[in-house]
Amino acid sequence: MGLTKSEIFTEEQNQIATIAKAFAHPARVAILQYIINSNACICGDLVDEIGLAQATISQHLRELKNIGLIKGNIEGTSVCYCIDETNWANAKDLISQFLDNASKKSTCC
Repeated sequence: MGLTKSEIFTEEQNQIATIAKAFAHPARVAILQYIINSNACICGDLVDEIGLAQATISQHLRELKNIGLIKGNIEGTSVCYCIDETNWANAKDLISQFLDNASKKSTCC
């Protein structure tokens, strides 16, 4: 995170920002929803399901994999993706705690 001066923020703040960035694009949300709803590893039908070019899908998959929300396994000539259950649970807990804390402390308006 070059120019964002991420080093001045806590590790938790940086993690929350990274997770939020993953959800900041509707294509990534659609990809995650499709993988979750399929309840199986997804190998190649994302282009047809999401309606974006293969290169675009690949970029979004790379982003999701880099932050650990999904994992991929090479099977023959394709890569199959599924939700990384451990990292997903950690992200869920982190975001839930953040949102819960914000709603408990609000006394304005």
